[in-house]
Amino acid sequence: MTEHYFSEGVPATDAERRRLSVRLAGQDVVVETAGGVFSAGALDKATQVLLEEVEPPPTTGQALDLGCGWGPIALELALRSPELDVTAVDVNERALDLVRRNAAALGCERVRAVRADAVDPDVRYDVIWSNPPIRIGKAALHELLRTWLPRLAPQGQAWLVVGKNLGADSLQRWVESELDLRCERTASSKGFRVLRVSR
Repeated sequence: MTEHYFSEGVPATDAERRRLSVRLAGQDVVVETAGGVFSAGALDKATQVLLEEVEPPPTTGQALDLGCGWGPIALELALRSPELDVTAVDVNERALDLVRRNAAALGCERVRAVRADAVDPDVRYDVIWSNPPIRIGKAALHELLRTWLPRLAPQGQAWLVVGKNLGADSLQRWVESELDLRCERTASSKGFRVLRVSR
């Protein structure tokens, strides 16, 4: 498939979907992935670093997985905190369909996978976890973060994982200067930075 994972895509057919064994929230689970979504063959290293380094999510409230792919971050949030309302956002309909399938299979009833325009702009998030789509380009990435990071609740926190060689340090400075939010590096592992954003 020649589509980029950040193109709109269409849901995968039965023949295109494949099963993948991964470890999420301290348990071994089986999920479905498909070509045309980010990191279809494995849990990618950046997401792995984020899930290892991030603080536990709140037990209730509103959570956002920004750029969800097939759903590892949204599923981790839901498995760790079953009473948390988790919104998974992506431009790729194939990815959103996989998140819905995976959430249903794992009993994660409070996961909602939708395109950005289906999200109420007035919702404020207690936690945002994201392996943001750096490869969409700096301008598009900045627009994405400018849209979503200000939706943090007053005591909310966003956790981002970004490759050191893909501009993590400059992104940290940009968030602070352009969005007027606190942004600190909390971990550095395997070539990736974990950034915590708060008000």
